[in-house]
Amino acid sequence: MKRFGLFLLSALLLTACSKKDCLSSPDGRMEVSFRLTESGQPQYSVTQDGDTIIRWSSMGLKTEEMGLDADFREEKTEFCSYDDQWETVWGEERFISDKHNQMTIHLHHQSGIKMGIVFRAFDDGFAFRYTLENGDHPLHPLTITDEVSEYRFAADHEAWSIPWRTEYYEGLWTKTKLSEKQDTLCSPITLERTDGGYAFVHEAALTDYPAQNLYMQNGALKTYLTPWLEDGKSTDTKAYIELPFSTPWRMVIWTDDLRQMVASRIMLNLNEPCKIEDTSWIKPMKFIGIWWGMHIKTMTWEEGPKHGATTANMEKYLRFAKEHGIEAVLAEGWNKGWKTWADFSFTEPYEDWNMDYLAALADSLGVQIVGHNETGGNAAYYESVLDEAYAYHHDHGIHAIKTGYVAPIIRTKDGLQWNKGQSGVRHYRKVIETAARYQIAIDNHEPVMPTGLQRTYPNLMSQEGVRGQEWNAWSNDGGSPCSHVTILPFTRIMAGPVDYTPGVFHFENPGNAIDPTGVRGSATSRKPRVHSTLMNQLGLFVCFYSPLQMACDLPEHYMEHPDAFRFIEHVPCNWERSILVDGQIGEFCVFARQERGTENWYIGGINAEEEREVTIPLSMLKKGKNYQATIWRDGEKAHWEKNPYDYTIETIEVTSEDTLRIQMASGGGFAVEIEK
Repeated sequence: MKRFGLFLLSALLLTACSKKDCLSSPDGRMEVSFRLTESGQPQYSVTQDGDTIIRWSSMGLKTEEMGLDADFREEKTEFCSYDDQWETVWGEERFISDKHNQMTIHLHHQSGIKMGIVFRAFDDGFAFRYTLENGDHPLHPLTITDEVSEYRFAADHEAWSIPWRTEYYEGLWTKTKLSEKQDTLCSPITLERTDGGYAFVHEAALTDYPAQNLYMQNGALKTYLTPWLEDGKSTDTKAYIELPFSTPWRMVIWTDDLRQMVASRIMLNLNEPCKIEDTSWIKPMKFIGIWWGMHIKTMTWEEGPKHGATTANMEKYLRFAKEHGIEAVLAEGWNKGWKTWADFSFTEPYEDWNMDYLAALADSLGVQIVGHNETGGNAAYYESVLDEAYAYHHDHGIHAIKTGYVAPIIRTKDGLQWNKGQSGVRHYRKVIETAARYQIAIDNHEPVMPTGLQRTYPNLMSQEGVRGQEWNAWSNDGGSPCSHVTILPFTRIMAGPVDYTPGVFHFENPGNAIDPTGVRGSATSRKPRVHSTLMNQLGLFVCFYSPLQMACDLPEHYMEHPDAFRFIEHVPCNWERSILVDGQIGEFCVFARQERGTENWYIGGINAEEEREVTIPLSMLKKGKNYQATIWRDGEKAHWEKNPYDYTIETIEVTSEDTLRIQMASGGGFAVEIEK
């Protein structure tokens, strides 16, 4: 890691801002200002290029013991600057630059509590957090009842969001003006600004604190912390904190265009450096699995005549993975507990699953097994057996586990709680830390929304928290619309890697029937199906980032299109560089990514309903060198609903001077492999 130093810049920063409590971004374009009102209330405002982008906005906390949103006096202000570069264990880039200026406002509350407000200004946004110390106040701990942080945007921007109580975050993102948002919103939200730029509002380094939600009131976007529950009902309590304490960062990415927003790494830079000393066992990889068959109802999780996770079936999947260069295989439903959906065992297989034999076979083939631990939402029980479960998996050579919490409200050691409340956040952190001790990576389903913790614990490799591919197999609203996947790279995936499970190659779901109860959606007569062409499914492997990337369909379906499957065999999931080539939220996107440690590039595109041609300059390639490009693209008659299987493959010679022009069908896409 290169370090360029941490040093005081008080005089320089004050000169740049010409105000006492003012912080400039490194490029000088953005300024964050702070003040105390006559009542001692903290407030901040933000300008860019001299124009106000956030008006004076309230700050602070409220506790059961006192209000920490007024009655402050300022003690001192400190400035510093930071310029660093660090290497990722895995990621969309190998090296990430962290260049920011920092201002810390030291406040003294009339109660004796000392509170610091730490601001950081980057060239592409800003962030702030609160730090609390006892000072000369005897009360300890504190009970947080509210957070006063707000964002008074100077314009009424268009906002992409989902409601905060969307189960497992598995909703369709919608766009309306901020002023028209009626629901409390899940963090993050993405803004299409009135001036043509973009913004992303989220949090970073969520630790021992409830997840942030947001709501509009009196022209301000305000913070609503996920509450503690008592007897299944929300309480006024949001968090119990021991002093000293630091809250998560409140962050806003603010960029002139979509490419810059996607390229921002503010969230990762706000998290602590890696705490795992030896990371050599953490391996990005693609995997297939015994999973899609359950969603299309040709297999079952529980033991029986259609049981999916049998020794014989798993052996078939392992040998298929070996033959096609796939690094790992997942099996859901291998363990006892699925029939009753209670008392899941994480060390006792069903009778038709021989873990010892399969572990030995996987080892001999050089293919990993991805374990699966569904808890049914019983997080408290899972915590009680974590060491036993992870030791069992480690002893069988399993170094990645997909966890699950399918329950609207999970049961923690504190009773029934929101998964994104403080108790749930504590549970997920315990799982990650325990897994690291056993050299196990986690793919967390039904998670709390990611906030960049993978920098600190890179064994937290992927998470769900999205309306994923399985909704196309059984949802009562007919499946996700074509536009859904063109929204996610700019909303949910901005928060972190996503286990969306791309790669469906067979678009008829013979095992499905409409669920008249409407359990997972609005009842409809429309049979669910994947709203994409086959080429769109290939494009997802580049456009959707995950270091644990699942190709979700059945092996026999992949063999219906072996030439198309060749792209999945080749595409990596660990990158040197990543670029958004072009895109428009809800319409289309094109990403280009360089394979880590090579000169190979992969380009993917995905499209919504309206067919279009995209132009892709290849200027990212090294000048003066020749490359071979293999292009998988929609055929002339391709259409997501009428003809999803029409595609063509071509190979051409290219250089950095060339430009590709590729037509995408309705719901279509493409994939390109460029090799030296």
